[in-house]
Amino acid sequence: MAKKMGALRKACGKDVDFVDLAEAFRASESETSSLNDLGAQEASTDSDPALAPRGWWKADAARTKTIGVEDSIVQLRDVLSKDHYDGIFGFRLTRSPSQGAAMAALIAALLEKPDVYPPFLIDGKPPHPPVTFCVAAAGFRPKSPLCDSILLPTYSTPTLHILGRTDVIVVEERSKQLLEVSANKRVEWHDGGHFIPSKANWRNFFKAYLKDPLGEIPSPGPATASQPASGTATPETPRS
Repeated sequence: MAKKMGALRKACGKDVDFVDLAEAFRASESETSSLNDLGAQEASTDSDPALAPRGWWKADAARTKTIGVEDSIVQLRDVLSKDHYDGIFGFRLTRSPSQGAAMAALIAALLEKPDVYPPFLIDGKPPHPPVTFCVAAAGFRPKSPLCDSILLPTYSTPTLHILGRTDVIVVEERSKQLLEVSANKRVEWHDGGHFIPSKANWRNFFKAYLKDPLGEIPSPGPATASQPASGTATPETPRS
């Protein structure tokens, strides 16, 4: 993560303290092959073994199961219990679809209603108060009975959704399913694919947003699909 976020870290300087977390599971060979078939080569060109495909759970072919997500939730519970965090920033670290963004939304929602999953509690209490904000880059709504109980009907943590107009891994239809349950959202589109934009205008935007996530931060580009994070917004259809 540190390598992928280098430009943003440098832009934020000492104003923002990033804490890196690694996904719990290695992706299977079949999952990696499937991603390549979808054009996921764009998602990572690194040969570093540390950047091998990983995820927070393993999905079935029908995308109706999130196998292992319970273990990941407990892992994150333990991290949250040891410190205070203002927000959660989730994105694609390796070639896997953006389970990081989906997990960020899931944890933000779970912190709002921790009782829906008792193993998330420690001695009957939540491990951490609700976070101030969430950033979900190329996110989607994970679907399983547990995830549905956490995310439905909506969650209210102010969430910045970053979407790529040419993303072939998490397509617009899947992204919209997460937007529909995000009651307090801001949506920003970039012209690229399945990655976090890193041009100067985006770095400056992220820096300003992370310092003041509830403020009226100007959009990083001319085409915006949202209102400030304090209100709700309906995403604009990506332009060709």
